[in-house]
Amino acid sequence: MIILGVVLLVIGLVAGISILTTIGIILIVIGAVLWILGAMGHAVGGRRHYY
Repeated sequence: MIILGVVLLVIGLVAGISILTTIGIILIVIGAVLWILGAMGHAVGGRRHYY
């Protein structure tokens, strides 16, 4: 999810499409939160680890 967010962010910045930039930032934040929760040992979406 983080990688997809970075790709959308870069495409949005290069192409000048603000909606892709916004979606990219949102995906990066959500991916980081899920990654942190998974690293802390909390079950995320029924899984012990979030990859």
